[in-house]
Amino acid sequence: MEETEIRAGGARAVVTALGATLRLFEVDGVPYLESFPAGEPAPMGSGAVLVPWPNRVAGAQWTHEGETLHLAVTEPARGNASHGLVRKEVWEVVEHAEAAVTLAVTIDGRPGWPFPFRATMTYALDSTGLTVTHGVQNLGDRPMPFGVGAHPYPRPGGLDVDDCVLTLAATTHLPLDPKLMVPTGPATPMPRFSQLVRDVTLDDAFGGCEPGPDGLVRHTLRGPGGGVDVWADPVFRWVQVYTPDSFPGHDGGAVAVEPMTCPPDALNSDTDLLIAAPGTRWTGSWGITPLGSGA
Repeated sequence: MEETEIRAGGARAVVTALGATLRLFEVDGVPYLESFPAGEPAPMGSGAVLVPWPNRVAGAQWTHEGETLHLAVTEPARGNASHGLVRKEVWEVVEHAEAAVTLAVTIDGRPGWPFPFRATMTYALDSTGLTVTHGVQNLGDRPMPFGVGAHPYPRPGGLDVDDCVLTLAATTHLPLDPKLMVPTGPATPMPRFSQLVRDVTLDDAFGGCEPGPDGLVRHTLRGPGGGVDVWADPVFRWVQVYTPDSFPGHDGGAVAVEPMTCPPDALNSDTDLLIAAPGTRWTGSWGITPLGSGA
């Protein structure tokens, strides 16, 4: 599987052509992302790009301008369309410097998705960490509704994930059907989430993510002497958090912190959908900042 490496000082990241997937991010050999071996499929959605919708579309169908559209069922056990249209596409590297790489893919249309678009992903390293910038350009002749998300499993350096406190910038919780994993009602207010990972079992959607004084949304995984920050532009008002018991390749738990511009099933609810006018291009960024290795 073709992949591209970027470096800046002691920081290193690797991106695969299949899905423009973020496979690895480390600083001085210390991992700040759950990784997987070169040439192997990404486990559990690790590092995936979620465009033109994140999470799930209930029953793999949605209605647009009075027309019911049927998407491909990509989550057969639940009957949903999951995580957009670009995860299985081979992306082209269009720019590559020592510390940054940009990949692109064009989708001319798919069942249930009559909007042609071009997606780009730029991964860039600097002294603070990794910045990931999504681009979506509407190539069609009518407005295109869409959402964007990502599926990183941040890793707190040399610490055990289970020993870390996860703090979210979210202010609401969206109830999901535990079997179908689609919303069962509106989001409800909640206190700020800050809990030890070992004490929670989550595959939950949270909304109302509020930026801090620096204007960025920040979700933090912090333990004794270290941790990792997943930050995002304010447009990423949602986050899905998933805590599997294990991640392939190492002992102990893991946690996916998935920045999203809209909630699960947004194509049906219209909640926080973005709209790209014909010919226009949208961009938005998120990133990973190490907070010390904890080693």
